[in-house]
Amino acid sequence: MKFSKLVKRYRIDKPDKFSLDDIDPADTAGLSFEAEEAKALLADGVKRLADLQERLYAQNRWAVLLVFQGMDTAGKGGAIEHVMSGVNPAGVQVFSFKAPTPQELDHDFLWRTTLALPERGRIGIFDRSYYEEVLIVRVHPEILKKQSIPPELVTKDIWRERFKDIRAFERYLSRNGTRILKFHLRISKEEQKRRFLARIDDPRKQWKFSIGDVNERKLWDRYMEAYEDMIRQTSVPEAPWHVIPADNKWFARLAVAAVLDEALGELGLEFPKLSPAALAELEKCRKALEAEK
Repeated sequence: MKFSKLVKRYRIDKPDKFSLDDIDPADTAGLSFEAEEAKALLADGVKRLADLQERLYAQNRWAVLLVFQGMDTAGKGGAIEHVMSGVNPAGVQVFSFKAPTPQELDHDFLWRTTLALPERGRIGIFDRSYYEEVLIVRVHPEILKKQSIPPELVTKDIWRERFKDIRAFERYLSRNGTRILKFHLRISKEEQKRRFLARIDDPRKQWKFSIGDVNERKLWDRYMEAYEDMIRQTSVPEAPWHVIPADNKWFARLAVAAVLDEALGELGLEFPKLSPAALAELEKCRKALEAEK
């Protein structure tokens, strides 16, 4: 299976017809972890990604923004770590967004993530993002009261309005040279339970777990409704959502690498070409270095 097939398999090109049930969290596109094909695909993808990222950095024209959203234990951090393992750290910026600070709550909901947008030539990664404002805030509407928004603006249309604002924001970024790729790592409720139990049993991971994680599981169906509506409303050509099966961590990482590899390959990235005068100057430098005793 080629990378391009993996990309198309999970990209949401027809959001109005999308349903989360269309994506099986355990799907592996017919691959198995033991198969040499899967291992070779990932190794080749990481190697190619490193070359493309170097060209992106040198060309300094495009910025790339990766947005990761998913339920707890979906594997966002692991996917980021493994897919970017061969990339020069100087060209990557990773931000993890947790509960807003008082300062952040005194601004509009896009403010804190706007401050963290990647520069040209770099890949910016959001581990959670402004989409929390139409996910966790929607599932827990009491959070809106803490945002100091004028009450008359908190209407029944607030989610539709936020979707509209996000689409406009991403269109603006796209028109200014930021390539946006969005990933929802889709994990099943059963697999999340297994991973939670593994955390409880592993002293190295116990710090990641809290009783709040169990309480959020009780709201699973409401979260799935919020995710489905979010994807339907905000998967657009300039910023598509990719719904990645995540019950198998190795496959989720392979699929994310495939999407990023394909997207960077479409940007026409090349190392800057020097002018004849600059090449002549380099030749002088070569001769001077070779003449040294």
